[in-house]
Amino acid sequence: MATQRENVSLLFKLYCLTVMTLVAAAYTISLRYTRTTDRELYFSTTAVCITEVIKLFLSFGLLAKETGSLGRFKASLSENVLGSPKELMKLSVPSLVYAVQNNMAFLALSNLDAAVYQVTYQLKIPCTALCTVLMLNRTLSKLQWISVFMLCGGVTLVQWKPAQATKVMVEQNPLLGFGAIAIAVLCSGFAGVYFEKVLKSSDTSLWVRNIQMYLSGIIVTLIGAYLSEGAEIQEKGFFYGYTYYVWFVIFLASVGGLYTSIVVKYTDNIMKGFSAAAAIVLSTIASVILFGLQITLTFALGTLLVCVSIYLYGLPRQDTTSIQQGETASKERTIGV
Repeated sequence: MATQRENVSLLFKLYCLTVMTLVAAAYTISLRYTRTTDRELYFSTTAVCITEVIKLFLSFGLLAKETGSLGRFKASLSENVLGSPKELMKLSVPSLVYAVQNNMAFLALSNLDAAVYQVTYQLKIPCTALCTVLMLNRTLSKLQWISVFMLCGGVTLVQWKPAQATKVMVEQNPLLGFGAIAIAVLCSGFAGVYFEKVLKSSDTSLWVRNIQMYLSGIIVTLIGAYLSEGAEIQEKGFFYGYTYYVWFVIFLASVGGLYTSIVVKYTDNIMKGFSAAAAIVLSTIASVILFGLQITLTFALGTLLVCVSIYLYGLPRQDTTSIQQGETASKERTIGV
């Protein structure tokens, strides 16, 4: 029975990571397309806000399914949401950071090709690794540190002479795009590890934690939208420039956010980054076909280095989520002896 549970758990993890890979690639390509068309651009800040609203309602539905009855659902919301202002404040931290990260993603993909963005965004892995060491007191192997530096080298090659997309006619600023990615990477590393720490520090339901975070997220993103683009939103409307493609991007962002939470809860926050190798390949192929991306030698070598570093980082098979438990049990046995 134990082996069967382990196999089911492994299949579940692989399923989540596969879906995350497909969603990440589709999201990057779709967002890039919506930001480089000749139509009137929508307000990215409103799209981020709507994404938080959808994720909140999805989490409500999943919590209702988990509790099994309307009474228990109401009791859970009353106890953990309405009756826990401190917990709401605690989750407002990643809400704010994720809001900044998501807005920076829109800015970056307005100025960089999807494949270049996908490769460069993998800098979140060393950033997450550093936050994991500092905030969760975990250690990385020598091979993992080598792979981290290799990844940084690969990203440097990709950015040395960024590949150009011949079918994109809108004005772009690669330096601004890279700056936006740098901010997004820092936000991703910190917020991801912070949320992992909150999730694994208690037995509170994943969906309750999501509801707490998304409630704060809606308030933060709504304030941000009106502070940055309030006059234009009032003039043109909240949903100005929205098309079916924009709604598809919002849907992918919503699904991706929930799957990220699941992966953080049941695997390791760093490991979710390694499905990105396949997403890089898919994004590159799509960029060549859709945007006329011209593959340069430095881009190809840099992408190869990033993919190899991702593979090397994932080589250790030890489940990092159980390290601390094992160490604690070992200490207890030693004291008992």
